[in-house]
Amino acid sequence: MRIFNFSQPLNFMRLKWAAVGLSTLLVLGSFASIAIKGINWGLDFTGGTVIEVGFATPADLTAVRQTLTDAGYGDAVVQLFGTSRDVLIRIPLRTDVEQAAVGDSVISALNTQQSEPVTMRRVEFVGPSVGQELKEDGGLAMLIALIGILLYVTMRFEWRLSVGAVASLAHDVILTMGLFSLLQLEFDLTVLAAILALIGYSINDTIVVFDRIRESFRKLRATSVDETINDAITSTLNRTVITSATTMMVLVVLFYMGGALIHGFATALLFGIAIGTYSSIYVASAIAEILGISREDMLPPPPVEKEGENTDAIM
Repeated sequence: MRIFNFSQPLNFMRLKWAAVGLSTLLVLGSFASIAIKGINWGLDFTGGTVIEVGFATPADLTAVRQTLTDAGYGDAVVQLFGTSRDVLIRIPLRTDVEQAAVGDSVISALNTQQSEPVTMRRVEFVGPSVGQELKEDGGLAMLIALIGILLYVTMRFEWRLSVGAVASLAHDVILTMGLFSLLQLEFDLTVLAAILALIGYSINDTIVVFDRIRESFRKLRATSVDETINDAITSTLNRTVITSATTMMVLVVLFYMGGALIHGFATALLFGIAIGTYSSIYVASAIAEILGISREDMLPPPPVEKEGENTDAIM
C-alpha cells in the first residue's frame, strides 16, 4: 500500500540546519523545565500508599477529595479507576507509624460520609528506598539501552550514523520528559515503560532509514550526499507514515478507553512517536551528514587477497 507516490525525491536535507536548530531549542527548553519545575514523580518512585476502593453508587470525586482533606489527607490524588464506582486514591509518603494505618483511616473517613458502605479493594505501600531504587534502575536501563544501540549501529553501519541514531533517541527521550515536566504529568513506572518502548520503536524506524541510505549510496553513483539521503528518506516515507499512523490509532484508543492509569503510558508514546518520526528523518540523518558521511564510508571493503594467491587468469 502506497500513500505517497513521488516522481522526484523530496528535499528533506534543505531544512537540516533549521531542524537541528529547532531540536536544540526544544532540548534546551526541556532541560530548563526539568531544572525549574522538576519531574512529578509518581508514588512508584517517591513512595506512598495506593488505595483502591469501591462505591455502591457512582462516586463524587469532589466530595471524596473534600472528605480526605477533612481527614488530614489534603495531598491525596483521587481519580476514577475503570468504572465510575471504582476510585483510586494515591497518598504521598508519611511516617512509618502513620503509613501502616493509612488504609483503615481512609476507609473510615469515607464510610462516615456515605450512606452505603465503601469497600476496600486493595492497599499497596511503596517505601522510599524501593522508590529510589526504581528511579535509579530506570535511569540505568535507559542508559544501557542507548549504549547498546550505539555499539550496534556502529558495528552494522558506520560511526557517524551511530552518533546520529543515539542523538535522535536522546532527543526523543529528553523531549518526552520535558513534556511531562512542563505539564506536570505524573511520571510513574508505566511512563518509564513507555519511554523504553519508545527507544525500541524509534531505533527501528531509524534503522530502516539507514538501511535505505546505505543502499542508495551504493546504487546512486552520480548524486550528491544531500540527494542520496533525500532519495533514501523519500523511498521509506510510505512505510514510516503507515507504521506511525496505525500505531498512533491504537494509542488514541488506549488513551480514551484505557482508563486513568494508562493515560501516562499512552501520552508518552503518542508524543514520543510523533517526535520520533520527525527525528528519524531530520535529527539522525542530518547529524550524520553534518559529521561528514560520504559514499566511501558506505561502500563494502575490498576483498582481501590471500597471500600466495594467483590472481592472473589461468592460461
